[in-house]
Amino acid sequence: MILLDTHIWVRWVNGDLPEQSVKRFVAHQESGLGVSLISCWEIAKLVEYQRLKLRYAVQDWLQSALVFPGVVLLDLSLPVIIESTQLPQSFHRDPVNQLIVATARIHNVALLTLDEKILAYPHVKTL
Repeated sequence: MILLDTHIWVRWVNGDLPEQSVKRFVAHQESGLGVSLISCWEIAKLVEYQRLKLRYAVQDWLQSALVFPGVVLLDLSLPVIIESTQLPQSFHRDPVNQLIVATARIHNVALLTLDEKILAYPHVKTL
């Protein structure tokens, strides 16, 4: 399984990913494409703040995005929440990014992201 960062998931569902990234998805669909529950909340908030426009209502978008081939919704568990507050070294002050990185660490999976701060963080596996 790999974990998809929120922006990667949105771009994939909207058909806005480069072909190289799409190939990575196909390669991991069988083992699972993890999506953190916090990504659902983040998408809803971005729509609320009008920083993200979706083709249809957010609840409909999320329901259809969660049934894409290989998608596995990963809950916010107590271990993930605690890990997000105890990440080694200095990291993002953004709590959503902390929770996504903590999810990857707790599930011991690589995170597919384009976020430069996350890519530079040595304490999480990234793609």
